[in-house]
Amino acid sequence: MDMSGRRKLIASALLLVLLAGLYALLRETGALTTILDANTLHARVVQVGAWGPLVIVALMMLAILISPIPSAPIALAAGAAYGHGWGTLYVLLGAGAGAMAAFGVARFVGYAAVQRWFGSRLSVGLVGSQNALMGIVFVSRMLPFLSFDIVSYAAGLTVLTFWRFTIATFAGIAPTSFALAHFGSEMATGETDRILLSVLALGGLTLIPLGVKLFRDWRSGHKARGDRDSG
Repeated sequence: MDMSGRRKLIASALLLVLLAGLYALLRETGALTTILDANTLHARVVQVGAWGPLVIVALMMLAILISPIPSAPIALAAGAAYGHGWGTLYVLLGAGAGAMAAFGVARFVGYAAVQRWFGSRLSVGLVGSQNALMGIVFVSRMLPFLSFDIVSYAAGLTVLTFWRFTIATFAGIAPTSFALAHFGSEMATGETDRILLSVLALGGLTLIPLGVKLFRDWRSGHKARGDRDSG
Protein backbone atom coordinates (compact mmCIF):
# COMPACT_ATOMS: atom_id res chain seq x y z
CA MET A 1 0.00 0.00 0.00
CA ASP A 2 1.41 3.41 -1.00
CA MET A 3 1.54 6.50 1.23
CA SER A 4 -1.68 7.93 -0.23
CA GLY A 5 -3.50 4.67 0.49
CA ARG A 6 -2.25 4.66 4.08
CA ARG A 7 -3.44 8.23 4.61
CA LYS A 8 -6.88 7.37 3.30
CA LEU A 9 -7.04 4.29 5.49
CA ILE A 10 -6.07 6.30 8.57
CA ALA A 11 -8.55 9.07 7.67
CA SER A 12 -11.38 6.57 7.19
CA ALA A 13 -10.57 4.86 10.50
CA LEU A 14 -10.57 8.21 12.32
CA LEU A 15 -13.89 9.15 10.72
CA LEU A 16 -15.47 5.85 11.76
CA VAL A 17 -14.22 6.36 15.32
CA LEU A 18 -15.60 9.92 15.33
CA LEU A 19 -19.04 8.90 14.05
CA ALA A 20 -19.21 5.94 16.44
CA GLY A 21 -18.17 8.23 19.29
CA LEU A 22 -20.86 10.76 18.39
CA TYR A 23 -23.50 8.03 18.29
CA ALA A 24 -22.37 6.66 21.65
CA LEU A 25 -22.41 10.17 23.12
CA LEU A 26 -25.96 10.75 21.88
CA ARG A 27 -27.09 7.49 23.46
CA GLU A 28 -25.34 8.05 26.77
CA THR A 29 -26.60 11.62 27.21
CA GLY A 30 -30.19 10.72 26.28
CA ALA A 31 -30.10 13.01 23.24
CA LEU A 32 -30.86 10.06 20.95
CA THR A 33 -34.12 9.43 22.83
CA THR A 34 -35.08 13.06 22.20
CA ILE A 35 -34.25 12.76 18.49
CA LEU A 36 -36.44 9.66 18.18
CA ASP A 37 -39.47 11.52 19.57
CA ALA A 38 -40.66 14.23 17.15
CA ASN A 39 -42.80 15.97 19.78
CA THR A 40 -39.99 16.16 22.34
CA LEU A 41 -37.50 17.26 19.71
CA HIS A 42 -39.93 19.96 18.54
CA ALA A 43 -40.11 21.34 22.09
CA ARG A 44 -36.32 21.35 22.45
CA VAL A 45 -35.82 23.05 19.08
CA VAL A 46 -38.26 25.79 20.05
CA GLN A 47 -36.45 26.24 23.37
CA VAL A 48 -33.09 27.02 21.73
CA GLY A 49 -34.64 29.90 19.77
CA ALA A 50 -32.54 31.24 16.90
CA TRP A 51 -30.24 28.20 17.07
CA GLY A 52 -33.15 25.90 16.20
CA PRO A 53 -32.68 25.85 12.41
CA LEU A 54 -28.98 25.09 12.83
CA VAL A 55 -29.88 22.22 15.18
CA ILE A 56 -32.28 20.79 12.57
CA VAL A 57 -29.67 21.03 9.79
CA ALA A 58 -26.95 19.47 11.98
CA LEU A 59 -29.21 16.63 13.13
CA MET A 60 -30.30 15.88 9.57
CA MET A 61 -26.65 15.68 8.53
CA LEU A 62 -25.91 13.30 11.41
CA ALA A 63 -28.91 11.16 10.48
CA ILE A 64 -27.48 10.68 6.99
CA LEU A 65 -23.90 10.03 8.10
CA ILE A 66 -24.86 7.74 11.00
CA SER A 67 -27.36 5.17 9.71
CA PRO A 68 -28.97 4.15 13.04
CA ILE A 69 -30.29 7.71 13.52
CA PRO A 70 -33.66 8.12 11.72
CA SER A 71 -34.31 11.34 9.83
CA ALA A 72 -38.14 11.27 9.79
CA PRO A 73 -38.64 12.50 13.40
CA ILE A 74 -36.25 15.38 12.71
CA ALA A 75 -38.16 16.38 9.59
CA LEU A 76 -41.47 16.21 11.47
CA ALA A 77 -40.05 18.36 14.27
CA ALA A 78 -38.81 20.88 11.71
CA GLY A 79 -42.27 21.16 10.20
CA ALA A 80 -43.91 21.49 13.60
CA ALA A 81 -41.47 24.20 14.68
CA TYR A 82 -41.14 26.24 11.47
CA GLY A 83 -44.06 25.28 9.24
CA HIS A 84 -43.95 23.44 5.95
CA GLY A 85 -42.08 26.23 4.13
CA TRP A 86 -39.08 26.97 6.31
CA GLY A 87 -39.22 23.47 7.76
CA THR A 88 -38.79 21.99 4.28
CA LEU A 89 -35.85 24.31 3.59
CA TYR A 90 -34.00 23.28 6.76
CA VAL A 91 -34.66 19.59 6.13
CA LEU A 92 -33.44 19.93 2.55
CA LEU A 93 -30.27 21.73 3.61
CA GLY A 94 -29.44 19.16 6.27
CA ALA A 95 -30.29 16.07 4.22
CA GLY A 96 -28.51 17.44 1.13
CA ALA A 97 -25.39 18.37 3.09
CA GLY A 98 -25.36 14.96 4.79
CA ALA A 99 -25.75 13.16 1.46
CA MET A 100 -22.94 15.17 -0.12
CA ALA A 101 -20.70 14.48 2.87
CA ALA A 102 -21.41 10.73 2.67
CA PHE A 103 -20.76 10.79 -1.09
CA GLY A 104 -17.49 12.67 -0.54
CA VAL A 105 -16.32 10.26 2.16
CA ALA A 106 -16.97 7.23 -0.04
CA ARG A 107 -15.33 8.90 -3.04
CA PHE A 108 -12.24 9.85 -1.00
CA VAL A 109 -11.85 6.54 0.82
CA GLY A 110 -13.00 3.82 -1.55
CA TYR A 111 -13.33 5.01 -5.15
CA ALA A 112 -9.70 4.33 -6.09
CA ALA A 113 -9.87 0.83 -4.60
CA VAL A 114 -13.07 0.04 -6.51
CA GLN A 115 -11.46 1.28 -9.71
CA ARG A 116 -8.46 -1.00 -9.14
CA TRP A 117 -10.69 -4.00 -8.47
CA PHE A 118 -13.14 -3.57 -11.35
CA GLY A 119 -11.16 -1.47 -13.81
CA SER A 120 -12.84 -0.81 -17.16
CA ARG A 121 -15.94 -2.76 -16.12
CA LEU A 122 -17.12 0.31 -14.20
CA SER A 123 -17.55 2.21 -17.47
CA VAL A 124 -19.83 -0.43 -19.03
CA GLY A 125 -23.62 -0.47 -19.00
CA LEU A 126 -25.71 1.27 -16.35
CA VAL A 127 -22.79 1.41 -13.91
CA GLY A 128 -20.85 3.60 -16.33
CA SER A 129 -23.73 5.79 -17.53
CA GLN A 130 -23.97 9.20 -15.86
CA ASN A 131 -27.61 9.60 -16.90
CA ALA A 132 -28.59 6.13 -15.66
CA LEU A 133 -26.82 6.57 -12.33
CA MET A 134 -28.36 10.01 -11.89
CA GLY A 135 -31.80 8.53 -12.55
CA ILE A 136 -31.21 5.70 -10.07
CA VAL A 137 -30.21 8.17 -7.35
CA PHE A 138 -33.22 10.38 -8.11
CA VAL A 139 -35.72 7.52 -7.94
CA SER A 140 -34.11 6.00 -4.84
CA ARG A 141 -34.58 9.28 -2.96
CA MET A 142 -38.35 8.94 -3.36
CA LEU A 143 -38.53 5.37 -2.07
CA PRO A 144 -38.70 5.29 1.75
CA PHE A 145 -37.74 1.61 1.98
CA LEU A 146 -34.33 2.27 0.40
CA SER A 147 -31.66 3.50 2.80
CA PHE A 148 -30.84 7.15 2.08
CA ASP A 149 -27.46 6.67 3.77
CA ILE A 150 -26.40 3.57 1.84
CA VAL A 151 -27.39 5.11 -1.50
CA SER A 152 -25.28 8.19 -0.71
CA TYR A 153 -22.22 6.14 0.25
CA ALA A 154 -22.67 3.70 -2.64
CA ALA A 155 -22.98 6.52 -5.20
CA GLY A 156 -19.56 7.80 -4.13
CA LEU A 157 -18.04 4.51 -5.27
CA THR A 158 -19.41 4.86 -8.80
CA VAL A 159 -18.35 7.10 -11.69
CA LEU A 160 -21.26 9.48 -11.04
CA THR A 161 -20.01 13.06 -10.82
CA PHE A 162 -20.52 15.06 -7.63
CA TRP A 163 -22.75 17.70 -9.23
CA ARG A 164 -25.01 15.15 -10.93
CA PHE A 165 -25.35 13.35 -7.61
CA THR A 166 -26.21 16.63 -5.87
CA ILE A 167 -28.87 17.60 -8.44
CA ALA A 168 -30.47 14.14 -8.37
CA THR A 169 -30.44 14.11 -4.56
CA PHE A 170 -32.07 17.52 -4.05
CA ALA A 171 -34.63 16.89 -6.80
CA GLY A 172 -35.49 13.49 -5.32
CA ILE A 173 -35.75 14.51 -1.66
CA ALA A 174 -37.66 17.76 -2.19
CA PRO A 175 -41.18 16.20 -2.40
CA THR A 176 -40.68 13.89 0.58
CA SER A 177 -39.03 16.63 2.64
CA PHE A 178 -41.98 18.92 1.97
CA ALA A 179 -44.47 16.16 2.79
CA LEU A 180 -42.78 15.31 6.10
CA ALA A 181 -42.41 18.95 7.11
CA HIS A 182 -46.02 19.61 6.14
CA PHE A 183 -47.15 16.56 8.10
CA GLY A 184 -45.22 17.81 11.13
CA SER A 185 -46.80 21.23 10.74
CA GLU A 186 -50.29 19.71 10.60
CA MET A 187 -49.57 17.51 13.61
CA ALA A 188 -48.74 20.66 15.56
CA THR A 189 -52.22 22.04 14.80
CA GLY A 190 -53.91 18.88 16.11
CA GLU A 191 -56.56 18.96 13.36
CA THR A 192 -57.35 15.32 12.53
CA ASP A 193 -58.77 15.87 9.03
CA ARG A 194 -55.74 17.82 7.87
CA ILE A 195 -53.37 15.27 9.38
CA LEU A 196 -55.15 12.46 7.52
CA LEU A 197 -54.84 14.33 4.22
CA SER A 198 -51.12 14.86 4.86
CA VAL A 199 -50.62 11.14 5.54
CA LEU A 200 -52.43 10.23 2.33
CA ALA A 201 -50.34 12.75 0.37
CA LEU A 202 -47.11 11.34 1.81
CA GLY A 203 -48.19 7.83 0.89
CA GLY A 204 -49.05 8.98 -2.61
CA LEU A 205 -45.59 10.48 -3.10
CA THR A 206 -43.93 7.18 -2.30
CA LEU A 207 -46.01 5.50 -5.04
CA ILE A 208 -44.96 7.93 -7.79
CA PRO A 209 -41.76 6.08 -8.80
CA LEU A 210 -43.64 2.77 -8.85
CA GLY A 211 -46.35 4.29 -11.02
CA VAL A 212 -43.78 5.70 -13.45
CA LYS A 213 -42.06 2.31 -13.72
CA LEU A 214 -45.34 0.47 -14.33
CA PHE A 215 -46.32 3.00 -17.00
CA ARG A 216 -42.96 2.67 -18.77
CA ASP A 217 -43.19 -1.13 -18.63
CA TRP A 218 -46.70 -0.97 -20.07
CA ARG A 219 -45.57 1.31 -22.89
CA SER A 220 -42.59 -0.92 -23.68
CA GLY A 221 -44.80 -4.01 -23.76
CA HIS A 222 -47.41 -2.25 -25.89
CA LYS A 223 -44.76 -1.08 -28.35
CA ALA A 224 -43.21 -4.55 -28.55
CA ARG A 225 -46.62 -6.10 -29.32
CA GLY A 226 -47.21 -3.46 -31.97
CA ASP A 227 -43.87 -4.20 -33.60
CA ARG A 228 -44.65 -7.93 -33.67
CA ASP A 229 -48.10 -7.33 -35.14
CA SER A 230 -46.72 -5.03 -37.84
CA GLY A 231 -43.98 -7.54 -38.65
